[in-house]
Amino acid sequence: MSSSEEPFSQVQARLAVLASHLAAPDCSSNNLNSCVLEPWCVSAQNGGSVGLSLTIIDERTGKKYQVPVSSEGTIRATDLKKITTGKGDKGLKVYDPGYLNTAPVRSSISYIDGDEGILRYRGYPIEELAESSTFLEVAYLLMYGNLPSESQLADWEFAVSQHSAVPQGILDIIQSMPHDAHPMGVLVSAMSALSVFHPDANPALRGQEIYKSKQVRDKQIARIIGKAPTIAAAAYLRMAGRPPVLPSSTLSYAENFLYMLDSMGNRSYKPNPRLARVLDILFILHAEHEMNCSTAAARHLASGGVDVYTALAGAVGALYGPLHGGANEAVLKMLGEIGTVENIPEFIEGVKNRKRKMSGFGHRVYKNYDPRAKVIKKLAEEVFSIVGRDPLIEVCINNPPNYFLLHEATNLFPHLICFKYFMIELECFHGM
Repeated sequence: MSSSEEPFSQVQARLAVLASHLAAPDCSSNNLNSCVLEPWCVSAQNGGSVGLSLTIIDERTGKKYQVPVSSEGTIRATDLKKITTGKGDKGLKVYDPGYLNTAPVRSSISYIDGDEGILRYRGYPIEELAESSTFLEVAYLLMYGNLPSESQLADWEFAVSQHSAVPQGILDIIQSMPHDAHPMGVLVSAMSALSVFHPDANPALRGQEIYKSKQVRDKQIARIIGKAPTIAAAAYLRMAGRPPVLPSSTLSYAENFLYMLDSMGNRSYKPNPRLARVLDILFILHAEHEMNCSTAAARHLASGGVDVYTALAGAVGALYGPLHGGANEAVLKMLGEIGTVENIPEFIEGVKNRKRKMSGFGHRVYKNYDPRAKVIKKLAEEVFSIVGRDPLIEVCINNPPNYFLLHEATNLFPHLICFKYFMIELECFHGM
């Protein structure tokens, strides 16, 4: 084979691999190992196999009720409807704002024990994955249930890379936004607009059956993971008054994101590999977190049969809020308001008197320790050693007397976002 023929043959081989990857496999009982994508995690139809029953005595009426309890320790909320006081009473309702003790779905994707500070993806401790895996490996694990082999990973990386470019119309929408628009607002708009450019993924146009196709599902997964960094980078660059940068086909996932942020379009620019690895680990740490606010939002939208991009736009909108992902930004604003270590006592008095609001301390789920915090603290020191240390970080983590003043005021120790935002800001945007 001549040297001129070799590149073409390699392209043909890669296309064949990609086509094979995206083709729907035989998922019959005899070929379960060939089924790459696990069945969709849907709301439990029967709440798990039935175990024992719960006896409820209604003191209002004296009636006794038997409610089945699944082997997983759950009851169906609808079983409580039969507990009534008589005619006109439509039965008991479960009032549970925030899903504090409600299981809307059965899933094996991740596991959290907030009391013990445990987070696992598909059974793997988050600390182990952060140490030994890449983000795309973890993304594959979360979606397909197993870590990829070397060849599976190469195919998966190629599929994601092939979808990293976004339609010019999306970039035009981003560029039409006000220069001072919040990047998360821009991201919501761009993510939603993707549905217009990919009508093949719209159930309203193609029918409600399209997502029963594994090939269609896999294509949308690769599209979203591939395009998200490009859209996010373009949203930030718009705020900086700069044009979007096209992704590179030769860099890793995290490297590509940093390249689009910092390269100024210089195709020979190479991101710092240490910073790229840190960012990759950050992506791993935040890849999955059970039924959080944004996941619930996406599921609510998807239950109506909307396209996946509209559902994810809703999830991004939920993430935007200061009580969810937006807490990172709230921390930075709070620390900027405090200014210096010397101002902490005055700020703490304001918190005690309920005149000030404290962000970044404690977590809704983790009551003892967030397992991601130890990893992030180590990463933060790595980033600070490269790009410098923001003086405001001292307000948060390196002044023990004030640290315990904060604990006294809130009864909570600093959460990971207290220094995570600084790390992301310095790592991604130090070249701006």
